[in-house]
Amino acid sequence: MAASKIQALWNHPAGPKTIHFWAPTFKWGISIANVADFSKPPEKISYPQQIAVACTGLIWSRYSTVITPKNWNLFSVNVAMAGTGLYQLFRKTRHDYASEVQLPVKE
Repeated sequence: MAASKIQALWNHPAGPKTIHFWAPTFKWGISIANVADFSKPPEKISYPQQIAVACTGLIWSRYSTVITPKNWNLFSVNVAMAGTGLYQLFRKTRHDYASEVQLPVKE
């Protein structure tokens, strides 16, 4: 049974014999790097970079569901990109705007 699943994956139109498998597989590196940057101070996060990561993830997630063959590897990596990009943007905007508001000190 396992051999037939491996054979099916190998011969799939978006399987390892095609670019449709390898491009999203290497794209996971961007999401992994973004997760590694969660420990980076928010002031070092770039708005343009994270907007690009988030928008790329959102756009290509949708695209990956309407193409033939369905490419779930492409879908999952782009959901991860959108999620990590949006989280980094949240961190950056919270740092830039929420830290400017000073609460009144009660004496």
